[in-house]
Amino acid sequence: MISLIIGHKGTGKTKILVDCVNSAVHSSNGNVVCVEKETKLTYDVNYRARLVATDTFAISGYDSFYGFLSGICAGDHDITDIFVDATFRIAANRDGDALAAFLKKVDELSKLSDTHFTFTVSTDLENLPESMFAYCEKLN
Repeated sequence: MISLIIGHKGTGKTKILVDCVNSAVHSSNGNVVCVEKETKLTYDVNYRARLVATDTFAISGYDSFYGFLSGICAGDHDITDIFVDATFRIAANRDGDALAAFLKKVDELSKLSDTHFTFTVSTDLENLPESMFAYCEKLN
C-alpha cells in the first residue's frame, strides 16, 4: 500500500510525516524506516526508526531511488513501514507522469515485501495523474 501526503512547500507535509513515523514506531511489530534527502529530521523522528539520508548515497532519479528502496526492503525483511520525505527533491524530477510510473513499481514492491510506503509530494493534487490513485491513497 502507498500513501501520499500532498501539498505545497510550507503546508505541513513533513510534520504530518513525522507524526506518522512516530506513530508507526509505537504500533509496528517490525522495523520503521524514514528516508529523507539530507539529514534534517534527526531530532524529530523517534530514535527507534531508522533514519536514512539519500544524499549520503548519491541517489538521483526515479530508477536509482527505486533501487535504493528495493535494497532497503531486501536487506531487512522485518520492515513494516517506509516513510519518504521530499520525493521530488530526491528523484530530481517533478514530472507527475514519471512519479506515477515510479509509484506503480513501488506498489509492486510494497506487495512483494509486505511494506507500507508513505511519500510526501510537493505539488497540487491537480498536477498528478488521476490514474495513480488506483494504487495510491491521499492521507491529507
